[in-house]
Formats: sequence, structure tokens, C-alpha cells
Amino acid sequence: MIAETVCSAVSAAGLGIAVVTAYRRRFLAATRIAAYSLVPVGLVMTGVVGWLADTAFSPTAWAGFGVLGAAWLLFAGTRAVERRRGGTRAERKAARGDRSEAVAPAASAPSLGPGTRPATGPATTPRAKGSTDDFSDIEAILKKHGI
Repeated sequence: MIAETVCSAVSAAGLGIAVVTAYRRRFLAATRIAAYSLVPVGLVMTGVVGWLADTAFSPTAWAGFGVLGAAWLLFAGTRAVERRRGGTRAERKAARGDRSEAVAPAASAPSLGPGTRPATGPATTPRAKGSTDDFSDIEAILKKHGI
């Protein structure tokens, strides 16, 4: 009974403010205020206010809200862990399968996984004592790449 009276008073006050706003020739704002002020009366007439009052004082309803909150927390927690791990089990397995074939652009061998490089020996040839040829390292690298 009190909720219905309060909602009616709020609607009446809102309609009064809408009339004053329309008097100031702000008709669009006045229409919007009138629409908002009719919502509480509409809620009372449909019975939503009575249902909310019954729900607010029901221990069973509050226990239900608690169960829904717990379910939401469990769902959010599992999603957070899944994101931290990097997806679902199938996604992780697929990602592991793709890693063995990953090759960096312009790389001579796969960048991940076991090395499949042919054994060609050291990349640079050891210099002789007293050699002044500074380009032997560069020549060895060029020969390695076939240039």
C-alpha cells in the first residue's frame, strides 16, 4: 500500500515538472520527463511493485539470488583460468601441433622443435696465426648461405 502511494506521488511530481518544462517551451524535454514519470504508475498497475515487495522480504528469494551469484562466480572463475592457460584443451593441443612446423621468415632451419640442420661443420673457419684477412668470417657466412 505504501509503495503504491509513493509511486503515485513520484509520478504526479514528475508530471508537474513536465508541465513546467513545457511552459518554458522545451517540449521535447517535457515529453521525455512525462514518459519517465509515468513509469512508476505503470509498474504499480502491472503488479511488478507488489511482486518486488514480496520478493524483497522472502528468504527463499534471497537464497536463490545467492545461488545465482555463486554460479556466476564459478563461471567467471573458470573463464579466467581458461584465458590464463591459453584456451581449451583442444586449442592448446592444436597449438602444440602447429609449433613443430613454425619457421621464422628467412630462416634456414625451423625456429622451434628439434634441429633438422645438416651437419656442415663450424660456420667460420679458424684463421691462421698472423692472418690479416678480416673478410674470412664474412666469406664463410656467404658460402654457408650459397652466395
